[in-house]
Amino acid sequence: MTRVKRGSVARKRRKNIMKLTSGFQGAHSTIFRTGNQQIIKALASSHRDRSKRKRDFRRLWITRINAAARNNGVSYTRFIRYLYKNQVSSNRKILAQIAILDINSFSTILKKIIE
Repeated sequence: MTRVKRGSVARKRRKNIMKLTSGFQGAHSTIFRTGNQQIIKALASSHRDRSKRKRDFRRLWITRINAAARNNGVSYTRFIRYLYKNQVSSNRKILAQIAILDINSFSTILKKIIE
């Protein structure tokens, strides 16, 4: 069996991993072992938090719609029920933007669907 020297392959792998750690603090950006651990942790966190970001935005939109609906004397759950009942197809993101940017339009929408 011939001897396999893999110094260049290993160096290339380490170099690619250390490229990802630029900007990390302390030894995490200079030492391979700690940098590799931090990259694994960072990638896991970014994967987890992509889903969490979607949840957080949905919660924010619901809170904004609820506040605007309560200013008009209706709770959020009733407002959503009226939307489904009248077959109004608009998502929470758009409704929240309308509630923030144009209060009069939101009030008009609310009055139309309650009737």
